[in-house]
Amino acid sequence: NPPFLGSKLFRKWGLIEPYLQALFSAYDLPKTSDLCCYWFELGRRAIEKKPDTRAGLLATQGIRGGDNRTVLERIKKSGDIFMAWSDREWVLDGAAVRVSMVGFGSDAQAERMLNGKRVTAISPDLEIGADLTTAVSLPSNASIGFMGDTKGGSFDVEWEKARSLLEQPSSSGRSNTDVVVPWVNGLDLTRRPRSMWIVDFGTDAKLRDASRYEAPLHHVEQHVKAERAENRRALYAERWWLHVEPRPELRKQVAELPRFLGTPRVTKHRLFAWLRRPTLPDSQVIVFARSDDYFFGVLHSAIHELWALRQGTQLEDRPRYTPTTCLETFPLPWPPAKEKTSHPEYKAIAAAAKDLDTQRERWLNPPEWLDPIAKRIDAADDFADVPKEARALIRHSAIMAAAAQDPKLKKRTLTNLYNERPTWLCLAHERLDRAVLAAYAATDRKGGWDESWAEVWIDTGAGQPLPADHPLATRRAEVDQLVLANLLRLNLARAGIQS
Repeated sequence: NPPFLGSKLFRKWGLIEPYLQALFSAYDLPKTSDLCCYWFELGRRAIEKKPDTRAGLLATQGIRGGDNRTVLERIKKSGDIFMAWSDREWVLDGAAVRVSMVGFGSDAQAERMLNGKRVTAISPDLEIGADLTTAVSLPSNASIGFMGDTKGGSFDVEWEKARSLLEQPSSSGRSNTDVVVPWVNGLDLTRRPRSMWIVDFGTDAKLRDASRYEAPLHHVEQHVKAERAENRRALYAERWWLHVEPRPELRKQVAELPRFLGTPRVTKHRLFAWLRRPTLPDSQVIVFARSDDYFFGVLHSAIHELWALRQGTQLEDRPRYTPTTCLETFPLPWPPAKEKTSHPEYKAIAAAAKDLDTQRERWLNPPEWLDPIAKRIDAADDFADVPKEARALIRHSAIMAAAAQDPKLKKRTLTNLYNERPTWLCLAHERLDRAVLAAYAATDRKGGWDESWAEVWIDTGAGQPLPADHPLATRRAEVDQLVLANLLRLNLARAGIQS
């Protein structure tokens, strides 16, 4: 049972720099690998020297994905995994965590057991069926998915403070709307919007440029500068008025879009929602530089959810979405920029996606409940002191902040909606899944895609784990494996690799 310590916590928990540099030099593993991966590599090396040796180790279930999986891929190349439990609960110091248990040795072991069942092979992601670890990034999917902005300090403010900053004049004559904008993180997507804003001077503004916005810079100087002085990275401390990772490529790709898509980086349900400029998404939001309903529909289908669950990792029992593995490897019905927008299946996906979004928004913010709040806000405040270009945004923040306190509306969140899965939501997703399956059937003649698979997902809750004794467990597993095998074949074909 090696120590469960993620790479981001190495220094926080006392691993000093000389030790870490020695560790990185001694092991040719990605520096973002969790600490337990080094024990797996030790075991692999021992087995290379003595092939009759076997090893059994625990890890967080995150070893199945991302850079952590590198060590399991090496184990498969030099030997094999003969026994594994991919994801099970483990009580450690009184806390329940999710772990993977892995037994490995040379490839001489005849029997393979996965999750207590005999199998023919175990892939590096500790799964059976299609080996998705062989999927490759598709050039057509590049420059679409991005991690949001990492602020690195208390740049974020509540909407009332944002309003105050927006109202302040500057000696340069510049409007503070240039640098004070709405801000969202993952919680704003899964729960009620918190009506937060953020001071953002962009990607590379000099201090003299930032000083043209007096009130916003003064706020950052008071609340961020001291924090950043403690940062071990000298550049972050020196450029205290800028976010630590402002993601210039993300900003470039969404700059001309009327809206863009976001999903929480870590969440119980894989949810997608529209965001509008000038909103700045936090690093806990994965952003997609697309504004079309078709793209929204394909990503919110059970087909993409299956792929993302297998290609991503997990934090405890919550799936984590990574653009490089979940999106860049995912073969959409048509490669991006080559969509057949006049195709009936394309139009069907777009229509189903738009209908899903409309119904969800109607459920989240019923006009019967929201309109009285908006009227009350308008009667009390005309927002005349706010610059005209930000007036509608501040008004919206005020309404959403009041709605979050309303006893009825505060329970209306996307997480609660997908926990409940009312009939109308299930039917909307079934329509979407059928449309996406039909599009794959039209563009991929080799796959044997079947629209009836959507019924299986609706009856079992797409992406939700099923107990082994569920009457549809076997059928769901069959459908999932067929879909994943088709997607992997498409991935390799588009990359010019013969499967």
